[in-house]
This record gives sequence, structure tokens and C-alpha cells, in this order.
Amino acid sequence: MAQKVKLSTIAETLGLSTATVSLALRDSPLVAIATREKIKEQARALGYIYNRRAASLRTSRSGIIGVVVHDIMNPFYGEILKSIEAELDRDKQTFILSNHYDSVEKQRDFIETLLQLGGDGVIMSPAIGTPPEDIQLAEDNGMPAILIARSIEGLDVPIFRGDDAYGIALATNHLIGLGHRCIAMVGGTDQTSTGRDRYQGYVNALRKANIEVDPDLRIPGPRSKQGGFEAAVHLLSLPQKPTAVVCWNDLVAIGMMNGIARAGLVPGVDISVTGYDDLEEASIATPALTTVWNGQAEVGRSAARALLDKLSGSHEPDGIHLIKPEMRIRQSTGPLRVTA
Repeated sequence: MAQKVKLSTIAETLGLSTATVSLALRDSPLVAIATREKIKEQARALGYIYNRRAASLRTSRSGIIGVVVHDIMNPFYGEILKSIEAELDRDKQTFILSNHYDSVEKQRDFIETLLQLGGDGVIMSPAIGTPPEDIQLAEDNGMPAILIARSIEGLDVPIFRGDDAYGIALATNHLIGLGHRCIAMVGGTDQTSTGRDRYQGYVNALRKANIEVDPDLRIPGPRSKQGGFEAAVHLLSLPQKPTAVVCWNDLVAIGMMNGIARAGLVPGVDISVTGYDDLEEASIATPALTTVWNGQAEVGRSAARALLDKLSGSHEPDGIHLIKPEMRIRQSTGPLRVTA
């Protein structure tokens, strides 16, 4: 087998000390930029590979961060991950990604694997039913955890997410202001803090406007375009069809608008629709989707920064840190149509 290239080999070829080469490959400002680039170029030419295991023995840090979310196919998590990656890159941290698909067992296996690899920390949107003990296991073994998007009661760690009750209330109040009183809510589940908070925001807005909360106008569960499309078929079959729909997220809302259009109605004219998250697709949908910006980039950036700060010795206060949502009004909502 070929022998691994060592730091001393690079140092000898350049007439430098091993310490200087080591500092340069770690981008230390103690080495001039020109010298750093020269050393890196020589390392690449010789085929040098950084030995992370050896470095972790010296520093007690592996440089590995775990990130676990529900499903990366959901653009909501994609936007969060993009900002997490950008923040970790600044500190030259590598992250390993896992999708748990709301499987507590799969999530547990990932955390245990991270611990075995000596992971420095974990950022996670916890699976439905996650017991606090699973996350506390990481904390107790020196691997700090930061939560995003969802909260877990009985756990003292920093949590970054949007203010879901406030955000859904914004959307519901927008529809009420347009004259709508028969407003459905589609998507979400009471099994998550996000689902509970968003439904409560919807209920609070209706009650504040003296509008009766009709349980038949709530369809829990859908989180995808297909789910939104199927929910549209159901709502349009009701004896009293809603004139507006508050959707759990933008994917559900786009599916809902497709279902409305398939039935020969016009979203934003015959039935108003709001989404949530303000994904890139929202502004180019047909019609352009009225939605709620949920601060995904800020959630990801703040979570990554909090973990890096924690690893460096400072400490972000435990508890929930809420990002305040904002309305994005477009063409998928309009005034209540008064028919003769």
C-alpha cells in the first residue's frame, strides 16, 4: 500500500518547519498568506490528506457537526440547511446530514453514531415523539444540542424557530380583513409544537373577530402538494364551501390552488389561499402566493452560530428564541366575492 504523505514530507520539500506547515494548512494568520498558499499548493501536489482523527486526539474536537431534520426534500429545511452550512463553513466545520422522517428510532441511531464518531455537536428538528432523554444523552456525553423548528418540553437547550402562533394569526387576520368569515385551515398536527401553535394562532384570530371555530373546516395532516390537492377536493365537496383557506405551508397551499383550479375555480378570486414559509416557489406560483415569511435563513444561521459559540466556551441562553414572521401579500388572496 502507498505510504501516506506526512506533514514532515511537505516541510522538507519546502525547507520549512513542520509546525509552520501545520499552521498554514489550518489557515493560521501566524503564517503569511503567500506562504500559506504555497504550502497548500505543495500539499495538493503531493496528495496530502488531512488526518482528522489525529487532530481530534490533539484538540478533543472532531470538526464534525450533526444535522438531523424531518425531510430534506421539503424546501423549508433546504433553506435552513443552506444557512447552517454557510455559518459552519466560516469555522471550517463539516456537517453530516440525516433525515429522520419522524422516526424516533432512526433519529436515535444517528445521535448514537455521532457520539461514536466524536461529533462536536448536533442541530436538530426533533422527530415527533422524541423523549427529552434522547437529546439529554448527547448533552451528557459532551455533545451539545441545538433545536430548530420544533420544541420539546422538559429540555433546557437553545431552540430557534419562528413564532408560529403569531405567523398564522397574521395570515388569518389578513383574510378576515378581506371580508372572509368561512376560513378553513389545512395541514399540521397536534403532535408537534409547530402544529399546536399554528392551529392556536388560527383559532385565536377567529375568536378575536367573533367568528365561530368550525371543526369541519380543519383538515390536519397534509404537508405536501399532493396533500393540499386532496384537501381541496374535500373542502369543495362540503355543503358550505370555505371562501378562504389558511395552509400549513407553501407546498400545501400550492397543491390547494391546483385543486381549486382543477375544479374550474380561480384561486385568489373564488377562493383565497395563504401559505406559510415564503419559499422561492411561492412568488412564481400561479397565482403568486400570499404567504408568511418564517425566517428559515435566520433560524439556520442563529442555530449554527449558537452551537459554535457554545463549543468555543460562550453560552447562548437556553429556551426558545423566536423569529418574528412577516406577511407577504400577493395574488392568491382577494376580497370576499358577494354573490346575488
